[in-house]
Amino acid sequence: MSVVTRFAPSPTGFLHIGGARTALFNWLYARHHGGQFRLRIEDTDRKRSTPEAIEAILDGLQWLGLEWDDEVVYQSARAERHAELARSLLESGHAYHCYASQEELEQMRQLARTEGRPMRYDGRWRDRDPAEAPEGVDPVVRLKAPTEGETVIEDEVQGSVRVANDQLDDMVLLRADGSPTYMLSVVVDDHDMGITHVIRGDDHLTNAFRQTQLYRALGWEVPRFAHIPLIHGPDGAKLSKRHGALGVETYRDMGYLPEALRNYLLRLGWGHGDEEIISTEQAIAWFDLPAVGRSASRFDFQKLEHLNAHYLREAEDARLVDLIVERFEEEVGETERQRLLAGMAGLKPRARTLVELAELAHFYVAQRPLTYNAKAEKLLGAERAPELLSALRDHLAGLPDWSEAAIEQAVRAQAEAQAVKLGAVAQPLRAALAGSNVSPGIFEVAAVLGREEALGRIDDAITATRQSGSTAD
Repeated sequence: MSVVTRFAPSPTGFLHIGGARTALFNWLYARHHGGQFRLRIEDTDRKRSTPEAIEAILDGLQWLGLEWDDEVVYQSARAERHAELARSLLESGHAYHCYASQEELEQMRQLARTEGRPMRYDGRWRDRDPAEAPEGVDPVVRLKAPTEGETVIEDEVQGSVRVANDQLDDMVLLRADGSPTYMLSVVVDDHDMGITHVIRGDDHLTNAFRQTQLYRALGWEVPRFAHIPLIHGPDGAKLSKRHGALGVETYRDMGYLPEALRNYLLRLGWGHGDEEIISTEQAIAWFDLPAVGRSASRFDFQKLEHLNAHYLREAEDARLVDLIVERFEEEVGETERQRLLAGMAGLKPRARTLVELAELAHFYVAQRPLTYNAKAEKLLGAERAPELLSALRDHLAGLPDWSEAAIEQAVRAQAEAQAVKLGAVAQPLRAALAGSNVSPGIFEVAAVLGREEALGRIDDAITATRQSGSTAD
């Protein structure tokens, strides 16, 4: 049997993190077994479904690298096929018209509340003569579900799960206006798309019993079900926005790499020994449903940041330059881009996200004169700082070789000549070149900036410090 999985989101919002993990598990299972991963947009709720949400889902999946096979299926376009199958169930005696009024249904709900049990339709039109139907009432179509025995699901994650059939009522297949319900549409679409494995959140487990009954009524083979536990927040409560229940596009904006988010989502509920860093190739080779746990996973931003920092260190420098350039307000020319590329090896080990990386790298693209942070101003205003910078500037200007090693040697020689510690020269130099008290190695920074830019920034710092001193006087 060739494996076919699917991801079937409702486009009433963006692709949230739980949906992204469900899509990932389906994608990995299909790829692991050499099968197909299909995408279906369940847009039958026309009032709440929006083109923007559909676009966000498609974009989010593509950003995560979860490419689907074949064309996207839009459920709303298949309504007539769904209704056709409901009518076939009427003809075969597996469904019937129900004329129960809204008032009657509300009475059933009130009785259920009084008796402390879930609402179940009482089957009053199940075997009733249609000739008794009230005039002018458009009926719904209900499945004539079995009332004896039990429905059993051999779930790939949850194990053997069963429910007594008398605990399930006759679900609606077609509404009074002739439109198909979600439960009918899902079963028909999964069958027609050849879905062999339905992998989804365990909040759908109760739906699986009803859907199994519908498959059997239609004479179709029931797919394998795998209901994965939901994701909770660090406190064990249901995942909310404060925990991280955000759209995938928000994680992109927060500076996470898609491969880091994939790796993190993979480890939420699935494991392979003690492995934490798992490449896409390894994930495809290793992923299978028996290793999915039955307990809810807890979302942890610190672990995600740790993984993201790892993938930043491993990423190609040119790719990271492209990603952070998008985050700068100013236009980045070819000279600045080359600086970023040359300095990236020293920048990326210091960052956990692309946001942090862009902040750290900004001084390479900043226009002169720089704006100094408070700690940089303090370093530049320290006793002898202008004098030391001025002497260093003259020494650097005469260097025949503008390399990191040569610059380091010059700075050390200048500190020795001035009878001060290295930091007394290097720290004001850092402030002058980076506008901050933190940066990659300052000798590396000077080399990356190039002779002209570095000397210009030192000149700016000396001028700014002297002007500040004269204002203070």
